[in-house]
Amino acid sequence: MKLLENKVALVTGASRGIGEAIAVKFAEHGASIAFTYLSSDEKAKALEDRLTALGVKAKGYKSDAGDYKAAEQLANDVSKDFGTIDICVNNAGISRDNLLMRLTEQQWDEVMQANLKSIYNLTKQVIRPMMKARSGSIINMSSIVGVKGNGGQSAYAASKAGIIGFTKSIAQEIGSRNIRCNAIAPGFIETDMTHYLQDGGAEKWFEKIPLGRFGKTDDVANAALFLASDMSTYVTGQVLNVCGGMAT
Repeated sequence: MKLLENKVALVTGASRGIGEAIAVKFAEHGASIAFTYLSSDEKAKALEDRLTALGVKAKGYKSDAGDYKAAEQLANDVSKDFGTIDICVNNAGISRDNLLMRLTEQQWDEVMQANLKSIYNLTKQVIRPMMKARSGSIINMSSIVGVKGNGGQSAYAASKAGIIGFTKSIAQEIGSRNIRCNAIAPGFIETDMTHYLQDGGAEKWFEKIPLGRFGKTDDVANAALFLASDMSTYVTGQVLNVCGGMAT
């Protein structure tokens, strides 16, 4: 059974990693996919081809979610090209890991703009077609680091914790319009961003994870599918930890 038949999903930062896995999972369940990327036109075209091969409409947009005007233009373009936006996954983000004593103001600002301001930018835009339809699901990608904190990641943790507060607040604002807003907090997932943790030092991290392993991108994509679909119509304002038990 396809859970997202006739739905339109917008996924930011989808040219690789978790975003790509979510876009593919949604397409497998019948959703038309609009996705954003920042740099590689080649990777974006490859993903577009992969999604359309699944029998759905798909289009990549080169857009910076941290730029308010770009986010506004993106939402307008997607609504024009696809007719509406039923699901928005705010996934785009970066990390600038460093101890606070060495963390520069520029690094802090870069993380806040890419990770937190981007959530404000795009959520503000997508709720307009959702309010018109009186239906929608917004999924914001936080992190277990935003729940627990982590030394050397103060900027990243602050941005991801901010996403949780934003999510809970927006859920209260738009619930009366039948629009849901939830967050996912992945733990250590096997992606390019965590590749350096997997080279030789993974065992020390496994000791902190009750399931004893890093997660797969599909683990997060499955959680996103649940929150995007009608299986979660009475779930809003929540944080779903996909962390192998780290938050226990």
